[in-house]
Amino acid sequence: MPVGELFNPRSIALVGATDKSGWSISTLTNLRTHGFRGPVHLVNPRGGVVHGEQAHRSLSDIPGQVDLAYVMVPTTAVLPVLSEGAKLGIRNYVILTAGFGETGPEGAALEAEIVDFARENDLTVLGPNGNGFINAAADVTPYGLPIPSPLLRGSVGVVLQSGALASSVLGFAQARNVGISLLTSMGNESLVTVTDVIDYLVDDPATKAIALFLESVRDPAAFSRAARRALLAGKPIVALKIGRSRLASRTAQAHTGALVGDDNVIDAAFRQLGVVRVRSLEDLIITAGLLAEVGPLPGPRIGVVTPSGGASEIIADRAEDEGLELPAFAPETVARLREIVPAFGTVQNPLDVTGYVLIDRTLLGRALEAVTADPGVDAVMLLSDLPRVAPPDPAPVYAMFSASAKRMADAPMPVVVVSNVLTDVTEFGRDVQREAGFPYVAGGIEHGMHAIGAAVRWSRAYRAAVEAANGAVPAEAAVSAPAVEAGTGMWAEHRAAALLSSAGIPVVPGELVYDEESAVAAAVGFGYPVVLKAAAEGLGHKSDIGGVRLGLSDARDVERAYREVVAAAAAVPGAGRVGALVQPQRGGGVELLAGIVRDPAWGLTLAVGLGGIWVEALRDTALRVVPVDAAEVRRALDELRGTALLRGARGTEPADLDAVAEVVARVAAFAESLGDDLESLEINPLLVRGSHVEALDALITWRDRAGG
Repeated sequence: MPVGELFNPRSIALVGATDKSGWSISTLTNLRTHGFRGPVHLVNPRGGVVHGEQAHRSLSDIPGQVDLAYVMVPTTAVLPVLSEGAKLGIRNYVILTAGFGETGPEGAALEAEIVDFARENDLTVLGPNGNGFINAAADVTPYGLPIPSPLLRGSVGVVLQSGALASSVLGFAQARNVGISLLTSMGNESLVTVTDVIDYLVDDPATKAIALFLESVRDPAAFSRAARRALLAGKPIVALKIGRSRLASRTAQAHTGALVGDDNVIDAAFRQLGVVRVRSLEDLIITAGLLAEVGPLPGPRIGVVTPSGGASEIIADRAEDEGLELPAFAPETVARLREIVPAFGTVQNPLDVTGYVLIDRTLLGRALEAVTADPGVDAVMLLSDLPRVAPPDPAPVYAMFSASAKRMADAPMPVVVVSNVLTDVTEFGRDVQREAGFPYVAGGIEHGMHAIGAAVRWSRAYRAAVEAANGAVPAEAAVSAPAVEAGTGMWAEHRAAALLSSAGIPVVPGELVYDEESAVAAAVGFGYPVVLKAAAEGLGHKSDIGGVRLGLSDARDVERAYREVVAAAAAVPGAGRVGALVQPQRGGGVELLAGIVRDPAWGLTLAVGLGGIWVEALRDTALRVVPVDAAEVRRALDELRGTALLRGARGTEPADLDAVAEVVARVAAFAESLGDDLESLEINPLLVRGSHVEALDALITWRDRAGG
């Protein structure tokens, strides 16, 4: 839904204005004191004087056009207001009134009436149960809570699914000198959604970064489209998504289900979409502020300049946490720094220029200039606090910060400024920053290092997205599914493996048999040693019931194993006809899991990780939302703690990770091609030995279509 007119009205009517309402008082005060230049009309059914101004009895009494109606009337009066406004040609509404879908079935029914009416009459409605918005870039502030002064205008767009937190977020942004372009309190999102606002901010020239507070992602497909637009536009999205849940199983039969939880899927989806996820409101604003300031960073190699040895050690620890590199300085940089840093200092990265900065005010700046010239560094972090209290003669302070700002502006690489601790920026510090042109200062080493790490990760995702959009990354070939009539329940290994094989997925050969003689014949055909597995419809994890025998080396072993696994399977209730699957024994290599499970919100989700018997014990998996290509799978493999095993730990044969990624991507594409009836598809183990990749076991579960 387009929301440009909603956020940029030239005239506003406050419907339900009354001296008894704090929301009414705050909304009018915000409009009057924060720069709105258009007419503001007050509407009260009794007329008279409200907030010291003459009020109209209805929208119909207002002379001239109204672009936005800000509605504060009782719940049952909202629809009549919209009806009157629609007849007058008013297309845009903010509904502050609560008492709708958030209160239960009766309120939901009232909200549904509003939605139906708005859609029939092509109305744009923000809310209900929301505080409105602050379009700081355009000086439009129909917002129901007090706005702290001064309202800092900047380039961070803020979208909140919590009206109660809006004032706290706004206050913290001001405290850290982070200016906003737009802040929106979404309310119930009956019509205008978070996705609509993201789309607006992507196209908004005043916005450089987007900060989201999310209680839920209501439409993952729409959110994904908007997030991809933002990524390609170079506008970072930083999100605080609450509501982390414990891991919950999707299907009883697949290991994958036990590894995929709601929050894990959201993590995976955000990572793929280039959305930076944070865990606190402080990180939300600080990270968005930094990304709006510096944009893409060239890489993870950070040079650090500080006036503190202790801070250097904290930074080194946090850099490792964030996956940042602190490379040794180049010889020419070391030589230059030795001429700058006092003899009692140590030239290394992070660089402590020592407390001598209190004597030589140029020391920090000269060291910064040397480090920004280092060829082995992608960006530089400068530890520096804005001044808090004005000295009797502030001129030297302004001069020093102006000189530093010029050095950073002239530097051949980005410079990120971080303060020692998280404190408010004072009025004097704000003034020095503005007058000197000093860049944004991320608040505190802890939050600042997290923001730099997030910026590096976002920059990597941004470059990959641009390369893919420009055709630098080849598209994956589509995988065509053979003609398959979707089943019900679970397909055990013999059926699942046959389906995978028919789609060109490498699967260990096998033969289904129903007597000892046939089992021996199959074993002879494959060559010893062989594996025998119980086979029956609906039989899942065969090893759990003693239905697997390994390393069978002769006919007698096969005959005995056949009797044992069949007996074990026959004891399972509802097993039906029981036989055995004979396969050649495979050895060596590394066993992986490649599983697909359907998330109720995001759809098919891939889990790839260490497999075999260690799946749930180690839980070393990486998740991705399907579709994925081989490059994305390759990145997922690199995230595994056990990736060293794949790379050939202790002299073992290294796995061809590109070959693994190609096969796993084909499995994911094949699962997607099976349509909406697929619940899960799991290969465990997927044997990897050098460039040889082969599924040794498989399981498919179909959705219960009768149950939805």
